[in-house]
Amino acid sequence: MIELIRARSPWVWLSVSVTTRRMRDYEVDGVHYYFVDRPEFERMVAAGQLLEWAEFAGNLYGTPRGPVEAHLRHGRPVLLKIDLQGARQVRQAMPEAQLVFLAPPSVEELKRRLIGRGTDDEETIRRRLAHADEELAAEPEFDVTVVNDFVERAAEELVGLLGYSFLTPAQPRSGG
Repeated sequence: MIELIRARSPWVWLSVSVTTRRMRDYEVDGVHYYFVDRPEFERMVAAGQLLEWAEFAGNLYGTPRGPVEAHLRHGRPVLLKIDLQGARQVRQAMPEAQLVFLAPPSVEELKRRLIGRGTDDEETIRRRLAHADEELAAEPEFDVTVVNDFVERAAEELVGLLGYSFLTPAQPRSGG
């Protein structure tokens, strides 16, 4: 969904998180995540450079504060891809933020998607599903829920919540 929003709605700024997890083959540092080691991440936390951060499955994830604040100052809509812990921290730091819960159509579908990605072992999938139960129970803490049943529809709804239209990419005009 993030890539779809990035391609079709370039006026929406998508925050790039910092993480200590290993980079996957298809990922690009600075595009998908900023990949750092644990000491560097801990330095960023101590320096107050992260708007929110959390540990999940033994890895640290966080949102750099500076770029988020800069884009908001310039009136640009900002999307953060964060988990429940991060959303709670953002609520504390920025009470005016609109928190959107991106829900799977069902737990069964979530499991199918996690297995289908082929990026996690069975234990990681088990942990992610256990974590999902906790997150689903916290849905009422969010301002709005968007069901991620069909990626394009959910992305359109999400961008619409920002007060913008979700445009399709420009198509070449046919002959003539």
